[in-house]
Amino acid sequence: MSVLPIQPIPFFADKDRAFWRLQAVGWGGAMVLRTMSALANSLPLASLVLVLIATITGFSISLVLSVVYRTLIKKRALVTWGLTILVLPVAVALHAFIDAWVISLWRTEGDASFAQLFVGVFYLDATLLGAWTALYYMVNFYLQVEEQNDQLIRLENQATSAQLAMLRYQLNPHFLFNTLNSISTLVLLKQTEPANAMLSRLSSFLRYTLINKPSARVTVEQEVETLQLYLDIERMRFEERLRTTFDIDSATQHGLLPSLLLQPLVENSIKYAVSQQESGAEITVATQLVGPMLRITVSDTGPGLQSPTTDNRLSGMTYDGGEPVSTGVGLSNIRDRLSQAYGENHRFETIEPLEGGFAVVIELPFERRETTQDIAEPARQPAFVAR
Repeated sequence: MSVLPIQPIPFFADKDRAFWRLQAVGWGGAMVLRTMSALANSLPLASLVLVLIATITGFSISLVLSVVYRTLIKKRALVTWGLTILVLPVAVALHAFIDAWVISLWRTEGDASFAQLFVGVFYLDATLLGAWTALYYMVNFYLQVEEQNDQLIRLENQATSAQLAMLRYQLNPHFLFNTLNSISTLVLLKQTEPANAMLSRLSSFLRYTLINKPSARVTVEQEVETLQLYLDIERMRFEERLRTTFDIDSATQHGLLPSLLLQPLVENSIKYAVSQQESGAEITVATQLVGPMLRITVSDTGPGLQSPTTDNRLSGMTYDGGEPVSTGVGLSNIRDRLSQAYGENHRFETIEPLEGGFAVVIELPFERRETTQDIAEPARQPAFVAR
């Protein structure tokens, strides 16, 4: 039997409605208690009119106090409590005066004087309005603390989103430069068809990177499709030297991960494995479920950590004309993105397999997406076979 996904609405989500509910419950409860006390003392039923009038009087005075307190609560603590101490006795005295006057009108033959009636009801009215004042300040101070906490959470979320945006938008300028340079060369050689194909693939890849939000998460299937677009561009540059294999477990296809998480890893392998060897290298992207975690492995058959450029590879640096140049999207970038998104609940490790080469292993909490609306998808079908 399916259950509707109904989420409870917080009681103080609508502060005005919450105030009137508390007013009704509080003063209604006070009237019930005073009614039970009157009946227990064998007072005539006509005395219940006095209880009703006293409740209405207290309710009305509390509304006036709420307006005064709403202004005082925004002041400094000394001003707030000092004026409250002055205002509350005046409100209690007014309440007691009205109650005593009504009782004196009802007890025309009573022996008690007006002063005695005033003192008699003063303590009860002071208790009610004092408790109401305490609850009013308690609730409002609690709401202020909650609002401050919510504001801090929003600021933290905004800072995290800004950090993620900065990391995601650090697209390697060398990749764009090399691709545009290759397109220019093909145009000069009048090879318009491959130039158009490369330009089209570059356009699709860039469109995907710009449409998706920096903090968006995509499925493994969508990430691999985007990665294929990137590899198609690079394959036109490296041809047979660039060989790729995808070993994607079908159970992981709908698992979520940060968008464009794998592209810098593959780019790292192309830069330090494929381009460094005449025979090129093979890059393997594999995913599998390991308990509650999604494990992603990107490996290559390059020189691994024995290369003289090992430190550059690990730090995200490369050399252009003998000068060190930051690529902006090295392995440190991926590590930062994972820390922002998952805190300590993830694994990021660089290893050198026994058979040689280099590999990066990432483990994330496995979360499955049932629907994929609002996610821009590349216009191609996934290819999960060796190429």
